Amino acid sequence: MSRIPDTVRDLIEQAIYLPMTITVLNRDLTVVENSPFKLKQPYLHIIEEAIKLAQKDLALAKRELRKQNVKVLRLKRDEAFTLYGFYYKGYEEQHNYFNPRIRNKVAELIEYYLFKAEKD
Repeated sequence: MSRIPDTVRDLIEQAIYLPMTITVLNRDLTVVENSPFKLKQPYLHIIEEAIKLAQKDLALAKRELRKQNVKVLRLKRDEAFTLYGFYYKGYEEQHNYFNPRIRNKVAELIEYYLFKAEKD
């Protein structure tokens, strides 16, 4: 039984997924910059805006976690799972995340931020 409330768990998961999302978007930005597209600017603009939105959400999540004195650490990683440690109000919990699940969640977030950036 987890002692971490769902609202805090959502923030923790943002602290896990958003840095990966930003990393992938930055790599994609580099690929587009070095690609032979005739008109790169629209793609670059959408990706840059998506990065800004993701960074803003990550900053908010980190600020809230710091305010609630929550720490998130990646403890161990292998080809199938990544183990994270969560420290919340004196309690320590460890959770395994299935790497394909992480990848799918990051893909969902990339799609979300790209569509959100396009609308703004």
